[in-house]
Amino acid sequence: MALTNNAWGGRYAPSLDDFHALALEALDALPEPFKSLAADVTCSVAEFAEDDVLEGFGMDSPFELMGLFVGTGLTEDGATPQTGQLPNTVLLYRRAILDYWSENDDNTLGEIVTHVLVHEIGHHFGFSDDDMEAIEAQDED
Repeated sequence: MALTNNAWGGRYAPSLDDFHALALEALDALPEPFKSLAADVTCSVAEFAEDDVLEGFGMDSPFELMGLFVGTGLTEDGATPQTGQLPNTVLLYRRAILDYWSENDDNTLGEIVTHVLVHEIGHHFGFSDDDMEAIEAQDED
């Protein structure tokens, strides 16, 4: 029996394709010059980070990692791709993002996907996690 009186009764969790569409919208909405500088960054979506990635960060749970930048940042000579070098990629982890979204009422799912994507693109620009936390703290003041 399907629920029809409740607005949530007929909804499904966003799929990997839905997440990819949200990420592409966020990429397209980046302001210049960031949009041009991140033009070669690809975006992929997976359910969770691989076990070896989690181990590399010392994480026990796949719900701890919402996104990852893989590649060579602009400050590490990533502006000129080398032969055989894979493209810089941002990976978004659907289940971890959904878990975070379900526990936080402050942001929409689109805002969270955008935040994670922009954070990971920050690594493409050479910012560390500490750098980005400091920038975010300044924006909150």
